[in-house]
Amino acid sequence: GDMLSMRFPVASFDAVVCVFGIFFVPDMAMAVSELWSYIRSGGKLAVTTWGRNLFEPANDAFWCSIKDVRPELYKGFNPWDRIDNQASLRKILDEAGVASPKIIAENRLHPIKSTEDWWTIVLGSGYRGTIEQLNLAERQKVKEANLAFIRDEKISAVETNVLYALATKPQTANFK
Repeated sequence: GDMLSMRFPVASFDAVVCVFGIFFVPDMAMAVSELWSYIRSGGKLAVTTWGRNLFEPANDAFWCSIKDVRPELYKGFNPWDRIDNQASLRKILDEAGVASPKIIAENRLHPIKSTEDWWTIVLGSGYRGTIEQLNLAERQKVKEANLAFIRDEKISAVETNVLYALATKPQTANFK
């Protein structure tokens, strides 16, 4: 279902997890606030988002190849760019009323052992939505451009930087 149209009772869950999805929502603070409302006292909220430079150096080459065949599909901005660092993610969580979130940045590289590895990442990520809007000839041209970039630039890894946010809902007094 749509995370903006969930209708769960308040304090329904011990944990709510949103993995690489909150950045797709226009009003992230509102969405996080709603997720936070579903958590019971003492429960946990976990949110992940991509950090800066996702899939670089191949990301820029991918979007340039898209621009070459279908300029209207080109994205100079990715939705996760709005919260790709600890300060911007913390701001959203604060606006949502999330209590004392712990945010951890993890900078990593994903190995690219062959040119096809990059194409597998493309098709296994949100970039697939862009690829699926291309006709067969355009897809082939984009694929060839990407594989050539990986080969010619001798790319052996792409950045896969992640931010993890974890918060525990404060305990409320339980008077009887």
